[in-house]
This record gives sequence, structure tokens and C-alpha cells, in this order.
Amino acid sequence: MDSTTYFYELLKIILPAIIVAAAIYLLFKQFLEKEQQRRLIELRLESNKTTLPLRLQAYERIVLFLERISPNNILVRLSSAGSTAPEFHRLLQQEIRAEYEHNLSQQVYISADAWTLVKEAKENVLTMVNRAFHGMQNPAQSRGTELAKRILEGLMMDGAEPTAQALAVVKNEASGLF
Repeated sequence: MDSTTYFYELLKIILPAIIVAAAIYLLFKQFLEKEQQRRLIELRLESNKTTLPLRLQAYERIVLFLERISPNNILVRLSSAGSTAPEFHRLLQQEIRAEYEHNLSQQVYISADAWTLVKEAKENVLTMVNRAFHGMQNPAQSRGTELAKRILEGLMMDGAEPTAQALAVVKNEASGLF
């Protein structure tokens, strides 16, 4: 048997073995990739079971915060009767800041853009309250009801609720979870 015949015989045996080994390698590689994808999907589903309720609760709390600090609601909730304008002004500022601080941790669960709008809404409400207070003729001598009236007048003149944009974005994000 000469060397070329021996080489061809060896090639007949080795070449199919190499082809079979390559096919097995590719199939095994595909199997491992699909298995890894399946595990990632399972992990995400398991994670969603835990985080989805927390995220929904965060969106609920942020909506509640925005509703509570909106001028229409906060003025009804906090009575201005029997207080002076400076006392009521201070009370409004304290209440808005306390509500905000109570909900600070919710920023972990909502988008950065939504949280920025929430902060802006809080600042807009505080600005509206401060502008109404400092726009009064004699704030030290005025009643809290006069300040409330000026805040509502400013709200009507602006034409837009200072929390409306943030509220719309938060609601939109929350609906996107489903």
C-alpha cells in the first residue's frame, strides 16, 4: 500500500469524524445559548414578580403626592381659617416639603425624567405659593383666607395646574408597566 492510498483511506475516516464533531459542537453551542436565554427570561419574570408591585406602589405614591400638593387640593385640606397669612404660608410650605420628603425614596422605582418633573412640580407649587404671599399688599396683616384666594387667582391666571405635566408623565409610565 503506497502512501497516497493510505492518506486517502485515513482521510475517509477522519473527515466524516471531523464533520460529525463540528456538527455536535454547533448543536451543543446553540443548545447552551438557548438555555442561557431561557434562564435569563425566567430570572426576569421572577424579578418582575418582586419588583412590579413595588414599582406600581411607587407610581401610586407619586400620583398621590402630586394630587396632595396641587393647589386646589392642598388649600382644601389645610384650613386657612383662623390663621394669618404668614402662618398659612409657612404651613403650606411645610406640608409640601414634608410630603416630598416622605416620597423621596420612590425615585428609585420611576424614571429619571419622571422624577425630574415631579421635583419641578413641587417647585412650581412652592413658587406659586411664595409668589401669592409676596404679592400681597401687607402679608403680615393679612388672613390665611386672603392668601388662599390669591393662590387660586394665580392658578386661574396661569391656566395650567403646576402638577399636571408630571402627573401625566407618571400615569403614562405606570400604564406602560402592563
